[in-house]
Amino acid sequence: MKNLRTEIIKYSRMLNSTKLSALRSGNISTRYKDGFLITPSGKKYSSLKNKDIVFVSLSGKYDKKNGLPSSEWKFHQDIYNNKKNAKAIVHAHSTNATAVATHKRGIPPFHYMVAMAGGHDIKCAKYATFGTRELSNNILKALRDRKACLIANHGQIAFEENLTKAFELAEEVENISLQYITSLKLGKPKILSLKEMKKVISKAKNYKKG
Repeated sequence: MKNLRTEIIKYSRMLNSTKLSALRSGNISTRYKDGFLITPSGKKYSSLKNKDIVFVSLSGKYDKKNGLPSSEWKFHQDIYNNKKNAKAIVHAHSTNATAVATHKRGIPPFHYMVAMAGGHDIKCAKYATFGTRELSNNILKALRDRKACLIANHGQIAFEENLTKAFELAEEVENISLQYITSLKLGKPKILSLKEMKKVISKAKNYKKG
């Protein structure tokens, strides 16, 4: 468990250092036994210590004596309960992904790298107040057959088989969002066909192997 806590702190600080999320915004978790370890509520990442990382069971129980988990722990809980292949989750308020999400729009297949999120496009979850089960349900809908999505007027979320890959996917979503915004400045971008995206999705399964 100590190594997992250390890893969470490492990537939490990288949210700041890579400018993927500022100050206390966003949160990170990893699956552990019958629950998950998650960043605490309201603490700057630069000050985190191993004891600050909170364990939450898959049924949503945690010991308040050990501190409070992120206020958004519910969508982590629901993703782990509904996505067996989810081993780590990164949620960020990254600038470009959030900018696209404020328009309540997803990202179409304007570039083949969209497939890295698991589907032919990147969905945008409907808005709901942060920390609510309603938001969690909206996110699950947007993550259907996907590993990442935008969250309307909020940010983005990505999950993967480990924390390194989850963080990289969150970075990829942010980069794709920047490219999409840039392409819109030139007009409406040309969209790749569903047939082509299916080919790319198939190839993408082996993209990071080796």
